[in-house]
Amino acid sequence: MQIIAETARLIIREFLPEEEPVFLAHYTDEEVLRYIPKRAREERIAIFHRSIAAYGDKTQLRIWGIFNKTDGDFIGTCLLRPFLYDATKGELGYSIERKYWNQGIGTEMAIAMVNYALSHMGQPTIAAIIVAENIASQRVLGKAGFKPLELKVEGAENLIFFEYQQ
Repeated sequence: MQIIAETARLIIREFLPEEEPVFLAHYTDEEVLRYIPKRAREERIAIFHRSIAAYGDKTQLRIWGIFNKTDGDFIGTCLLRPFLYDATKGELGYSIERKYWNQGIGTEMAIAMVNYALSHMGQPTIAAIIVAENIASQRVLGKAGFKPLELKVEGAENLIFFEYQQ
């Protein structure tokens, strides 16, 4: 298990295979799911296994766990992958357990993941996609140094694209 990033409050690390139940339970809270793609349980299982298999491969989707540094409690997930609309950029995604909302965790994680992408992935530009109604994530990204990106994508009118440039 490799630690990807460590902050004052967080440890962001590879999932262990036996943590699949924790990963799956995270995606049962309707509030957590409000702004992320809906997927069947079987799809989430496949994503978990593909991600674990891809650790170390910078060209693949990789999902990591965010854990409380003090007590090891599961906080959420974050991911980096090639940006769907421009493969020269990385894309950051994340979801956080509701009990950790409004504590600055998202911003702390986003800054740590940008630093990881810049230093370990050779990605000078990181993108993020947010549903327009998700004001909290817009604030998280703004505090982490992301700026709105002018990108018009047919069928994605309810999405806002953000970009962090080194």
